[in-house]
Formats: sequence, structure tokens, C-alpha cells
Amino acid sequence: MSPLDRYSHSRDAGGKSFATTHWSIVLAAARPDVHRDRPDAQAALATLCETYWYPLYAYVRRLGYKAEDAQDLTQGFFAALLEKHYVKAADRRRGRFRSFLLTALKRFLAKQRDRAHAQKRGGKARPISLDLESGESRYALEPSHDVTPEAIYQRRWALTVLDRVIVRLRQVYADAGKDKVFDGVKAFLTGEGGAPPYEQVARELGMSQGAVKVAVHRLRRRYRDLLRSEIAQTVAGPEAVEEELKDLLAALEGGNP
Repeated sequence: MSPLDRYSHSRDAGGKSFATTHWSIVLAAARPDVHRDRPDAQAALATLCETYWYPLYAYVRRLGYKAEDAQDLTQGFFAALLEKHYVKAADRRRGRFRSFLLTALKRFLAKQRDRAHAQKRGGKARPISLDLESGESRYALEPSHDVTPEAIYQRRWALTVLDRVIVRLRQVYADAGKDKVFDGVKAFLTGEGGAPPYEQVARELGMSQGAVKVAVHRLRRRYRDLLRSEIAQTVAGPEAVEEELKDLLAALEGGNP
């Protein structure tokens, strides 16, 4: 059983916890009665964009744009996103940053098709920091078979979420001075073949097999909690977390969420 198969047993994200999540802050600031230049909303949106830019870059590349044009378009999109407050058009009924981002990009690209060359927005000033050069090296590893731009976007989004969770999980263990324990038991997160026997891990960590099993249980529980927390940052309310998690699993399995 994979960690994604176990997420439904994790704690519910309470309504109050959503008051300070990134996407809910951005959506709140998009209301007509709220000032659009709220610093917390701008910072929250910038954080989301910096974290989840690569799925969009992969989408643009899979549409057939050359690397240089895709870099310019991606940077230009995010500049326009922040400068023109596209978020005011977000559908609060769905309330997902993932869906909003792709819809906004499609509209942006449609406006660019009449131009001979992609143009960078905002001059030399970049509103957020995107490591676009690394995007092409990452894209070179994408499957070359016939995968639609939408499918590659959804899968890259899902993998970015999981990568974020692993980074956060590793930091939790590092802060507790348990780096060695994390490295010893992280292979058990996948729930698939390849994890070493408990006896071997116990010997390497100087722990009993029982203690290793407890460590694995705690690792998986913390992983589930962090996965829900990461998802919560990109949806508008707790009722959307379960559905978003199901979509994430479908994207990883090759479905269309």
C-alpha cells in the first residue's frame, strides 16, 4: 500500500487551519470588497508560483514551443499574473490553484499567438524568481511518447506536490536531529518493492526491529499529515482536500483528473 493509498486515514484539515493557507489568502484578496494589493496575498501568490512553475513550463514545451520561447512565455505569464491581478477571475466554486493556473495560462497563450515572438513582460525586473534554465534540463527527462500537454501538466503538478512533501518531511527529521533515522526508513514510504528487511535497517541504525517498525509507522503518519498540509495550500477550503488528493493519485497513475 502506497502513502497515497493511506491518506484517507490522516487527520482532517480543520476549517480554521485554512484561514492562513496560501491560496485561501489569495482568493480572499480577490474579492471586490478587499484591497487587491494586500502584501500577504501578493507574497502568498508569489510563493505558490515559485513552487509550481515547472508543470506550466512543461505544458508550454509539450505544446511545441522551443525552449527559449517557452522560457519567455512562462516568465511573461507569471509577470502578467502578478501585475494584472488575473486571480480576480478565479472560479471560487472550484477554488483550486492548479485549475486556475492552467486556465489562466491558456488564456495568456491565446493572446500571444498573434505576436511573432514571445515577449518578456516587466523588462529586466522579474516579479518572482524562476529557475527557468533548470526547466529545460528537467524537461529533457520527460517521456518522449505521445503524452498530451494537459496530462504532462497534471502529472508534473502531482510529482511537485510529492517532492515538496519529501523536502518538508526531511526537514522535520533534520530539525529533530534524526537525519539518520529518516535516511534509514524513507524507503518504506513507497510501500512497494525495494525496501530493505527490517532486520537490516535495525542493524544499520542500532535499533530493535520493533523500534524500526514504530519509526516507519511514525514516518508514514507524518507523511500523510504533510501531504494534506501541502494540498491544503492550493485549495480554497477543507472540503476540496479529499477530491484534490484523488486527482493527484489519478495523475500519477496516468488518468485525467
